[in-house]
Parts: sequence; structure tokens; C-alpha cells
Amino acid sequence: MTYGENLWLFFTLLFGIIILPGMDMMFVLANALTRGRAAGLAATAGMMLGGLVHSAYGALGVGLLAKLLPVLFTPLMVAGTLYMAWIGFTLMRSAIVVDDVGRADMKTNWQAFRRGAITCLINPKAYMFMLAVYPQFLRPEFGPLAPQALIMAAMTAATQFAVYGVIAVAASRARGMMVGNHSATIWIGRCCGLLLLAIAALTLWEALHR
Repeated sequence: MTYGENLWLFFTLLFGIIILPGMDMMFVLANALTRGRAAGLAATAGMMLGGLVHSAYGALGVGLLAKLLPVLFTPLMVAGTLYMAWIGFTLMRSAIVVDDVGRADMKTNWQAFRRGAITCLINPKAYMFMLAVYPQFLRPEFGPLAPQALIMAAMTAATQFAVYGVIAVAASRARGMMVGNHSATIWIGRCCGLLLLAIAALTLWEALHR
């Protein structure tokens, strides 16, 4: 796999995870519906900041492992792919539904931004997911890890802005697409699960042939 193919695969996985209805998306939507477009975009900016911190955490972990214990890098890749496959299998069996968005209790855009960052940062599943995902795409054979990590962090922030920003701008339409539309959200969840399984199988094959 070339570095360009690696980035496309990362983007595909990243987009699938971000577009999956969840706590972050509902927070942005609640702010946009309650206080308007600016509040929704402020919440989006907070999510982007949280995503950058997660990216730094994942890159630091992979970098330290590659430098201090390189012999464990491949086993970590294998463990990460198995975790990704488990998430994918769980998503394919689950039925993600959105029955209500609720109201945001923030009074200012600064509060929406700050709460957005905190909401993203306190999600323990995000840290586990970063540890599982980053070893698959942040690889020493593609060169220095720092530039790779910066590119992946920028891709994460841009994808968050593209998805959550559109939801913030078109809040009422986004609400109509998700709230009460169980078949659509279930379909999105199961497609994301299938995507995770496919990428896990590919990266596991590569890890075992390193």
C-alpha cells in the first residue's frame, strides 16, 4: 500500500465514523436548533479542538511505541484491527436510532465551544479508538511520524468541520433526516460497521505480512 492509498483509507474510515449519529453530532445539532447557526458552529469548533487533542494523543502513543518498543508495533496493529473488527461487528448488529435531540442549556457561543471540546475529550471510547486506529495508518515506513500525524490531524479537523458544520448550518433539515427516521440511522450505522470490518480485514492482512 502506498502512502496516498493509506491516506484515502484513513479518510474513508474517518468520514464513516464522524457521520455516524452519536453524542458529538447530537450536541452540535442541539445547539444549532436551540440558539442558531452561530452556536452550532461554535460547538463544531469545540469538537474540532477535542479531535485535535485526540489526534495528538494517538500520535504520541504510536510515536513512543515505535521508538521505544518497536517489536510491539506489529502486535499493536493486530490488536487494533481486532478491536476495529469488534466495533464493526457490534455496529452491524446494533440499531442506532435518534428519537429526540433535546435542548442545549448553553447561554453563549463560548459556552457552546467549551462544552463541545469537553464533550469530545471526556469520551473514553474516543481514546480507545485512537489507540486502535492510529497504528494502522501512522507508520514508520512512510517516513517521519510528525508530518504524518499533522496531516491526519488536519484531515480529522476538516472532516469534522465538513460534517458537523453542514449540520449546524442546515439544522432543521438535518433534524428531519435523523430524528424519528430510524431506517436511515440504522442504515448509516450498519454501513459504518461493514466499513470497519473491511478496513480491519485489510489492515490485519498487511500486519501479518509485515
